[in-house]
Amino acid sequence: MTQDAKVALVTGGCRGIGLAATEIFLEQGWRVAVVDRDTDELHRVCDAMDNVLPVEADVSNPQAVDGMIRETVARFGRVDALVNNAGVALFSRANRTSFEDWREVMAVNLDGVFLCTQAAIPELAKTRGAIVNIASISGLRASTLRVAYGTSKAAVIHLTKQFAAELGEQGIRVNCVAPGPVRTKLAMAVHAPEIIAAYYDAIPLNRYGEAREIAEAIVFLCSDKASFISGQTLAVDGGFEATGVGLPALRREEGTQRQT
Repeated sequence: MTQDAKVALVTGGCRGIGLAATEIFLEQGWRVAVVDRDTDELHRVCDAMDNVLPVEADVSNPQAVDGMIRETVARFGRVDALVNNAGVALFSRANRTSFEDWREVMAVNLDGVFLCTQAAIPELAKTRGAIVNIASISGLRASTLRVAYGTSKAAVIHLTKQFAAELGEQGIRVNCVAPGPVRTKLAMAVHAPEIIAAYYDAIPLNRYGEAREIAEAIVFLCSDKASFISGQTLAVDGGFEATGVGLPALRREEGTQRQT
């Protein structure tokens, strides 16, 4: 791999969607700075891969974020893509969500995107690079237990548009991926069978997504193949968001009936 190879910086990169994106970038000849605050898991994952730089950082900390950029440039000399994937999920009733929990979610999910993007602008302007923010369909449609999480992701979607509007003249593209339910170890551990069945029922493709399917969209938006795409939010959700409040039973052939 040459020193001219492109460099992606992936936050929350040592598991799930972030790790899948890292693996695809590497397959396509990129170098990757993998950022996470879980030090043990970060180094365990990165020790098994070539052309990666493990970076220990909390994306909600401005000083840590500035250090993240400096460390990446010191090692690789450039930044061509920033994937703002780091996030935390908190699911609780609106009237039971403490202010401390609310602030933790906002600090990582929203402040982190703002801080990382702002810090990366000078380097991305040099390479006319790309930013991909990871939101959620919970930012596109409201649902129970997501007053903090869903609000943070809705804000990320709008923040994507704000940065796209302002950074375009520097050649920086900014887009957003909004995943639907994804089959991760955590999701499978916490989703009861009836919840899994309900999701299958509501998603037109009748299944959860895989982390790699989300990552493919991320890497595409970072690539030259997406050179005229900016300010967009791509829902990678098996059709979940598109169905709105439609009743799954009415989508099935046996549920079709004539109304007069």
